Amino acid sequence: MKASQFLITTLKEAPADAEVVSHQLMTRAGMIRKLGAGIYNYMPMGLRVVQKVERIVREEMNRAGAIEMTMPVVQPAELWQETGRFDAMGPELLRIRDRHQRDFVIQPTSEEVVTDVARQELRSYKQLPKNLYQIQTKFRDERRPRFGLMRGREFIMKDAYSFDRDEEGAKASYQVMAAAYRRIFDRFGLRYRAVAADSGAIGGDLSEEFQVIAATGEDAIVYCPDSDYAANIEKAEALAPAGPRPEATRPMSKTPTPGKSTCPEVAELLGVPLSTTVKSLVLATDELNEAGEVIKSQVWLLLVRGDHDMNEVKVGKVPGLNNGFRFATTAEIEEHFGCKPGYLGPIGLKKPVKIIADREVAVMADWICGANEADFHITGVNWGRDLPEPDAVADIRNVVEGDASPDGKGVLAIERGIEVGHVFYLGTKYSKAMNATFLDADGKPRHFEMGCYGIGITRLPAAAIEQNHDERGIIWPDAIAPFTVVVCPVGADRSEAVKAAADEIYQGLLAAGVDVILDDRGERPGAMFADWELIGVPHRITVGDRSLKEGQVEYQHRRDTAAMRVPVSEAVAHVRGRLNA
Repeated sequence: MKASQFLITTLKEAPADAEVVSHQLMTRAGMIRKLGAGIYNYMPMGLRVVQKVERIVREEMNRAGAIEMTMPVVQPAELWQETGRFDAMGPELLRIRDRHQRDFVIQPTSEEVVTDVARQELRSYKQLPKNLYQIQTKFRDERRPRFGLMRGREFIMKDAYSFDRDEEGAKASYQVMAAAYRRIFDRFGLRYRAVAADSGAIGGDLSEEFQVIAATGEDAIVYCPDSDYAANIEKAEALAPAGPRPEATRPMSKTPTPGKSTCPEVAELLGVPLSTTVKSLVLATDELNEAGEVIKSQVWLLLVRGDHDMNEVKVGKVPGLNNGFRFATTAEIEEHFGCKPGYLGPIGLKKPVKIIADREVAVMADWICGANEADFHITGVNWGRDLPEPDAVADIRNVVEGDASPDGKGVLAIERGIEVGHVFYLGTKYSKAMNATFLDADGKPRHFEMGCYGIGITRLPAAAIEQNHDERGIIWPDAIAPFTVVVCPVGADRSEAVKAAADEIYQGLLAAGVDVILDDRGERPGAMFADWELIGVPHRITVGDRSLKEGQVEYQHRRDTAAMRVPVSEAVAHVRGRLNA
């Protein structure tokens, strides 16, 4: 490709609404252009990146035995009504009607459609296992689309769905996909982690997220530097402290804390470590009648150490809270505690509540909590002596750096990541809802055991940029760069020798199968180099009259601080060597 024949539209400044680096650089490099909120044109330069991502994904999915198909972007609402997701999914599901007032959705994912395909086409156990995948446009009506391709409304995703006879087969299919995903992300050339993820309402332990490591990532990734343990913050287990609960050493005392309603404020006022305080979090659960009306509510008090944070996903697994909970209202809090939020605690309650203590709190002694009276806290609190043991003890907090690793092989560290892939064991959630069955060997119908596997095709380039950039622009890994090599002739309009040498190197790289672009636009060297550094092409060969007279050209990798000279005759071989390395 020659630059004069391509569309290169770089900008000196990013738009004002570009908040993150990837959005800024993709816009400035002419890779995307905003059409509407969360909706973008993929310009030729950006589309080349997307197509390279797709190619790697497609090759590895095919290698793993998956079969490609395409499902419609517009899907009949009837299928979504079968699973209940037409109503349950909320406003993120874009609903439309045709001229006959029939309901449709713009697909955010395709579990319903692919399950419908399976129940029509996969009749016998002899046809299983099967894995069907597509690379297709999706739409989710995000309330606040932002960060460019990181959280857009329209995007491209690879979604795959496996169908098996039984749970054992489904778990085998899951492992095949998990291995394929590792090959895919290895080929992208990005630093990533595969982390254990929470399975949500579906349950089970088979769920992994693939996170590209980036300081700007929205997700917290927990891992052990001394082992293979890795999980997202919702899943990571906080182990119970070792050893028995210490003996009480201080008397319980009601202590004035005027105007100090938070644990950090109380700890500072009293001159004690924050870890000796306990925060109170008040939740409620509702019992409904058949009409959906609340007939009874239960108030719960969760106790977490003052320097820790509650983990809502873990709380949602506590018996009694696992069918849904909400934060208690101010009226409910005052009714049970006799006090407004800020000074709450488990001692001196007006009405009984269910008390759940985090594992850490359950073994604390001489701790500090609210006195259920404004401007007062209680110090020297001890289980058994000053209040009964909690109704339950559970892991309900986020882990922190330095916690013991659940595998017993060291301590935990935390870094930020961007989720770009997810593999998930579904079980029979969709096949039962849609009565999708096959005839097993005994002639009886059975529901398919399913798995689903997604990769954010258009999110991945943005994640790659968040991980790989500098003050000059993008730094693409070779595998997904829009062009792998750029040949930059300097002064070709004034020197036939420069023009001829640049063209010879360009043709040599093309013949070697290298994805190369020749910048024949006649730009000044500074502007030309700035464009390609912004765009992020990883390898650059500069052909100039001065070096050419010495039989040399300059080679520079995008990460290098300076160029190196190589003989003209060895330029193609040198680049190929760097690519192979």
